[in-house]
Amino acid sequence: MRIASVRAVPVSFRVPEGKNVTLGIGRAVKRDSVLVRVETDEGIVGWGEAHHGRCPGAVAKLIDTTLSELVLGMDALDVVGVWQKVYRMQLASHGMGAAAALALSGLDIALWDIRGKAMNAPIHRLLGGAPKKIKAYAGGISLGWQDPAALAEEAQSYVAQGYRALKLRVGDTPRRDIARVEAVRAAVGDEIDILVDGNTGCSLDDVRRVMPAYEAAKVGWFEEPFPPHDYRSYQDAAKLGTVPLAAGENHYTRFEFTRLIADGAVSFAQPDLSKAGGITECHRIAVLASAWKMSVNPHTSATGINMVATLHLMCAVDNPGYFEGDVAHHNPFRDEVCGLPYQLAPDGTVTCREGPGLGIEVDEAFLAAHPLIEGPCYV
Repeated sequence: MRIASVRAVPVSFRVPEGKNVTLGIGRAVKRDSVLVRVETDEGIVGWGEAHHGRCPGAVAKLIDTTLSELVLGMDALDVVGVWQKVYRMQLASHGMGAAAALALSGLDIALWDIRGKAMNAPIHRLLGGAPKKIKAYAGGISLGWQDPAALAEEAQSYVAQGYRALKLRVGDTPRRDIARVEAVRAAVGDEIDILVDGNTGCSLDDVRRVMPAYEAAKVGWFEEPFPPHDYRSYQDAAKLGTVPLAAGENHYTRFEFTRLIADGAVSFAQPDLSKAGGITECHRIAVLASAWKMSVNPHTSATGINMVATLHLMCAVDNPGYFEGDVAHHNPFRDEVCGLPYQLAPDGTVTCREGPGLGIEVDEAFLAAHPLIEGPCYV
């Protein structure tokens, strides 16, 4: 079975006024994604999702030209061979390249979808796994920089839905960050896990100021206080308190995760399947983390394709941590691209699908109705 066509489908939607969330990377005004459609010479179609990288048109162009030319005619079931050829020809020889890693991620997920369909088995079974309960936290573009009382009310609504863990957006100012965390802890009680995400916007002094309050509030992790390349700050911050650090959504491939994990500053690994190299590479990253007795807690991207793929991976490794549930008030990419990607159980857990491949049907009419919108997604 050979790869007959590779096509990128960049899609966008405007966030309705009043449903915008402000966080450390700006105010969300639109959402983007780049889906990848791969078809074989036997007519099997697979779908993947590449993260937009804030330039979805460029990522799509890379898929339609360079990646397509590299892989057309290759064995569609040789997923590792395809991954290695793209790595050798596009990443290794011209630098790691964020755009190439994003593009390869979407291609890889689509090929796993094809592999599962060809073998009439779900991806988690092909990886040696089985359906199991995965803890979920309320995340996505939500719980942002707002009045502490309103934030506490929003947090309580997710607890009422069944979530036993929440992730708050910090990285504003230490005073306002502390006020928000304390308000949510007072509202939800001690039985709910609270995680915080700095979205790369903190300084070491910020971490020093907030750490005592986060310790008192029993914060479970402090995610991405710094940019991914700022390894020294992660090492310094790890000495400032007992709240563990988390990172990885902006690290690419196992090669970058090797240093992130070996440095010893980060306690939770967070690869994004649509960024770090797809299912193939994130499975390798999960194994690497397992060797260091670390759980893998993937960052989830915009559409249901990434979310479904993430759950397949988490059901196939021995170190699954939290699944990031998307509780954004408005996200048709979650709700309509392929139907609801998961269901939250009363105990706050989710699990993977059992259909062949990803186990989804993509609504191509929906994709056609949401073409690329140029411009930044955060302002």
